Amino acid sequence: MSADFLTSMAQSSRARVERASAVLPLPALRARALQAPPPPALRLSSAGFDLIAEVKLRSPAAGRLGQAAGDIGARVASYAAAGAAAISVLTEPSRFEGELSHLDEAAQRAGGVPLMRKDFLVDPYQVYEARLHGAAGVLVILRMLEEPMQQRLLAACEESALFALLECFDEADLARAASLVHRHAERGRLLVGINCRDLVSLQVVPGRLEALAPLLPEGVARVAESGVETPADAERLARAGYEVALVGSALMRAVDPAALARELLAQGRAARAGSVQPGAARRRRVQR
Repeated sequence: MSADFLTSMAQSSRARVERASAVLPLPALRARALQAPPPPALRLSSAGFDLIAEVKLRSPAAGRLGQAAGDIGARVASYAAAGAAAISVLTEPSRFEGELSHLDEAAQRAGGVPLMRKDFLVDPYQVYEARLHGAAGVLVILRMLEEPMQQRLLAACEESALFALLECFDEADLARAASLVHRHAERGRLLVGINCRDLVSLQVVPGRLEALAPLLPEGVARVAESGVETPADAERLARAGYEVALVGSALMRAVDPAALARELLAQGRAARAGSVQPGAARRRRVQR
């Protein structure tokens, strides 16, 4: 796998923005998006551990995961019934077989559970697309973006009433996230996550989530991304201080994804109940 994975994804994403904006210019898209029904709020449980369950049909690291695009609605409904706080939907087409229409389909079956557009966003245009297609939040990969674009994406999120999950890979990313949290977290719509995949091999790096956990900023929900496969993983990461796990491949491969989601939540919450210090629950940001 090329070391320039994120670079190639960014180039592809910019090309999609150019094509889409040629059909629907930004001012028209923004107007439509802001007139769309407001998205449901992301509310994290007082139990101290939550799940963002993911829908993705393919992974560059694992190959095909979903049965077919027609499976999306049923899977989203099962995640919602299992108690997911949010549902992540891949919309990147070239490597993940995602489409914006998958957000539309997910919105019909989510039962009020907020959706997050997971993609390689490079332009505010894509934030407004997310809102128009029913998302309540977006993923923002800090490594891909210069600081001015990070600010522009978050400004579009704030205008659109969307939450943003700031994705980090290392200490430098976490420092950028801390700066953004300082500027924007008072609005209550930020989460910060660590992706523990190596950007060359795209394989999970053992121990990275625990090693970087102490560097996560205070005052926002801390998200473990990638590497959560079993209830034991959920317990381990909850004890390390994570309050949310984003789980995709394991749920997509599971025979009974709802049962696995419930097990992940149960183990994570049991671990948090045994490890959360007094006052920690008050520090957690709940999206309103």
